[in-house]
Amino acid sequence: MADQTEARKLADGELAVRIATSIGAFTREEWQSLSGTTRNDPSGYNPFLSYEFLTSLEESGCAVPRTGWHGQHLRLEDAGGAFIGAVPCYAKSHSQGEYVFDYGWADALERAGGRYYPKLQVSIPFTPVTGPRLLARTCEGGTQVKAALAAGLKVVTDRLGISSAHVTFARADDIAVLNDAGFLIRTDQQFHFFNNGYRSYADFLDTLASRKRKALKKERREALSAGITIDWLSGKDITEGAWDDFFAFYMDTGGRKWGRPYLNRKFFSLLAASAVGESCLLMLARRGRRAIGGSFHMVGGDCLFGRYWGAIEHQPFLHFEMCYYQAIDYAIASKLQRVEAGAQGEHKLARGYLPTKTYSVHHLVDPALRRAVAKFLERERASVDAACEMLAEHGPFRKPPPEQA
Repeated sequence: MADQTEARKLADGELAVRIATSIGAFTREEWQSLSGTTRNDPSGYNPFLSYEFLTSLEESGCAVPRTGWHGQHLRLEDAGGAFIGAVPCYAKSHSQGEYVFDYGWADALERAGGRYYPKLQVSIPFTPVTGPRLLARTCEGGTQVKAALAAGLKVVTDRLGISSAHVTFARADDIAVLNDAGFLIRTDQQFHFFNNGYRSYADFLDTLASRKRKALKKERREALSAGITIDWLSGKDITEGAWDDFFAFYMDTGGRKWGRPYLNRKFFSLLAASAVGESCLLMLARRGRRAIGGSFHMVGGDCLFGRYWGAIEHQPFLHFEMCYYQAIDYAIASKLQRVEAGAQGEHKLARGYLPTKTYSVHHLVDPALRRAVAKFLERERASVDAACEMLAEHGPFRKPPPEQA
């Protein structure tokens, strides 16, 4: 797909939506002027939206046309040509690495003689983390710019002659704008830990029912038995040797679970060497001096994001320790408001992670497919609501859990 320009009245003025095939087509200064992309942003820093994270995905060869991620990033300019907003967007030739599953929709359209791929995907590749998707410059009127970006996304979909546009793991403010633009809303759930001002892990344990508290203590004891110790490494303290260890764990576990992990070794080195490397947190489990497992996290403005885990030795409950309990320890020590521990996983509920709804929106060009999907999503939203309520009732807390931020 070639670079294109579509200029038309998308909001209150004449605006131009341009397509950039690489994040590198933006300057670092332009991208960092967008809300949520830098550490000092009071609206909340999301490291996955940083210029460095997105360019590391492209420069490492992980999110490029060869792997089915063809950059079609929207760039919004005002009538004078000034940059005012953007959308991280990819033309996809498949639905892998998204965590919001639309395989059934693709199958239905293609059985009916249509063509589902390519489609437009507004997301952070391989990253089921909620964050801004309609990005406005911090000095601009956010709502107006976001409305123009939502309209521009539909215009680009239509002009490219493709089946659909999908915005996944979007924040509530973006969902409202996209809903007003006619996108269909879809819900799902993850499990997040909420830090209710705990001073220590013991404070958190005191909020649990006795039986659950004993079970968590037992799991942590067994995970750290036989001389297992845990190191927290961040920023420049993460050496290339530590990344080598972690990548071996990632490849072993990812290869067994998914067939082919999405990220390569170069990605982690590029990320660590960039400015966003200070947001990296690597936890390594050691038996003696030998690293046997690890978990990779990213630190945001008010949240710890758990991303990847792996191990080359079996140790009971080590997965829970590295991905959930240590993350809670870190969030409490760092006074972070919550931990997002990745997609799916009802087993997280017993470990203090509460069901939390996530949102995506979808623009489907084919009228018949849109009608069918709209009916399906209505039923699915009701099912997700019921599941969240049911799971919350069966949480580990001895009293109503803290208010979710």
